[in-house]
Order: sequence, then C-alpha cells, then structure tokens
Amino acid sequence: MGERKAWVEVLRKLWDLEAEARSGWVVLDDLLPQFQQAVDAAVGQGLVESADRETLAELSAPEDRPVSRAVRLSAAGFDALIYADAEPAPAPRRDGPADDEKLVELRPAEMDAVRRYVRLSARLRVPPADGLAERVRTSSFDRAGNRWSLFLNAEQIESVAYAFYLRSVGGPVTEANRFARLYGVIFRANRETGALRSKRLPRSAAQHPPTGNAADVGG
Repeated sequence: MGERKAWVEVLRKLWDLEAEARSGWVVLDDLLPQFQQAVDAAVGQGLVESADRETLAELSAPEDRPVSRAVRLSAAGFDALIYADAEPAPAPRRDGPADDEKLVELRPAEMDAVRRYVRLSARLRVPPADGLAERVRTSSFDRAGNRWSLFLNAEQIESVAYAFYLRSVGGPVTEANRFARLYGVIFRANRETGALRSKRLPRSAAQHPPTGNAADVGG
C-alpha cells in the first residue's frame, strides 16, 4: 500500500509542476535528484512520458540553455491519478450494529456470491436492497476466523438470501442452507403459481433448514 501511495504522490507533484510550466513540460534538470529518480521509475511504468529531441530543442530556446530531459504525465498517468483521487474515503468503522441491524458473518465464497449480486444490480429485475452495496464495500475481514463481517438490516439480509438463491439455481445450495440456518431467511417458490417469496423461518426451524438440491430451495 505504501508503494502505491508513493506512485500517486509522484504523479500529483508532477501534475502540479505541469500546471506551472507554460509549455506543459517539466524540465527534469530542475528537480531534486531523489524526485528525478522517482520520475524515471514512473517512466518505466508508463505513467510519465519523456520529451523527444524535437521537443527538447523547442524547450531549450526560451530557456536560453540546453534542456536534456523534460517530462509530463502520460495519458495513463493522468488517468491513474484521477482514478486514485476519486476513490471514496473509507467509512468510519463501527463497533457494533445499529438498532435495526444485525451482525452477519460470511465465508469468503459466500461474500464472492454477494459481491457478484451487487455488481450486477443494474441488470437485475430484483436489485439489492438500498445500502447493501455500501455495506459490502465497507465490510471487514477477520483472517483468524476467515469471515467477512457486515452490519445489515432486515431488507439487506433478505437481499443476501436472494443472492444465495440465485447461486443455488446453477450451483451449490450450501450457502442458501447455511444462511437460512444462521439468519432464518430463505427463498422459496409457490409450487402452484411459481411466485418466489422470502420465508422467515421460526427460530427452531432456522437451526435445521431443509437440505437437498437447488430445486429444493427454489421450489
């Protein structure tokens, strides 16, 4: 992480120097040796471009001295800087759920299924509940327990159950069954009408949800 932040700082400094330069090119000879080295490394990454001989000749005339090196952000460097600066600030970490929320812990494979559901939200007819994408983004991972932790309200918990239902249609039913056992929500269809609805399991049933194939969950 520190190295990536260093790249961004080099690009940001160079961008500021570009803004001050009338030509849009920064004369590398005028920079401190340490920063010159950092810029050279950025050139090697495709983030900064060096002026060619013709450009150096044009820059030398108004400087009244030979300019041996001049640089500026490449298109990729500019985009990388914009991208980095657009990254949202991390949400403040909370010690516990709000009054209407519950702590939900997901295994890595389960979290992958929820992330896929959130990522596809614009294409789905049943999109995730409001706020679920933000909860996924700000979730925390416990390496010791190998679990992702999220604070979710009832609607968001139902959305997670729906994500596991979608996964069970073409994949394993494990996630749907485990989530039902721990959090008491599963999706089932009316066998006569086909209408799909979430079902809240009684406390006793939530401890022993039905098992079987994907059709058992969906139908």
